[in-house]
Amino acid sequence: MPGQPPFEIRVETHEGLMSLTRALRAEEDGKELRKELARNMREALKPAAAEAKSAIMAMSSAGLGTAPALRSSIARKIRPEVKLGGRWTGARVKAFKTKNVRRFPNAPKRTNRPRGWRHLVYGRADSWVTQYGRNHWFDNSMDGIAANARAAVVDAMESMARRIAARAR
Repeated sequence: MPGQPPFEIRVETHEGLMSLTRALRAEEDGKELRKELARNMREALKPAAAEAKSAIMAMSSAGLGTAPALRSSIARKIRPEVKLGGRWTGARVKAFKTKNVRRFPNAPKRTNRPRGWRHLVYGRADSWVTQYGRNHWFDNSMDGIAANARAAVVDAMESMARRIAARAR
C-alpha cells in the first residue's frame, strides 16, 4: 500500500458513512452535527494515537543524535484524522510529516521502515550511512487497540444515525 498510511479505520460499509454524511447535510443544523460527529470520531481514536506516540517514544535513541529531538517531534505529529466528505471519507490515525526537524520531513515513515534510511554524515561530503529506526513501530503499536478503536468509531456513527432518525419521527 504505497502512499497510504499504515493504519486506517474503515467502516464496514462505506456507503453507510456516505449516507450518514448526506443525511447530516440535509438537516437544518447539519454543519453542527457534522462537527459533533467528527469530534466524537476523533475522541474515539485518541487511545490509538496515544499508543502510537508511546511506541515512538520507546524507540531507542542510540544513533539518532541529540538535537532537535526526533522522537518527540514525530510523537507531536501523530493525531487522529476524520474527514466527512470530499475525495476521502473516513477516520484514521496519521503520522504527519515533520517539516522542520533536521531537514527530515519523512521521519515518521522512514523510522517505521525495516530497511531504514540513508543520509550523509555531517561534515563529510561523500560518506553515506544507513540508519535504522524501530521496525514497524507505527504499524504494530495499534495491533491490540485497532478493534476497540474501530468499534468506538462505529458507535459514534451509529449514535449520530439514531439521533437523526429520532428527529425524523
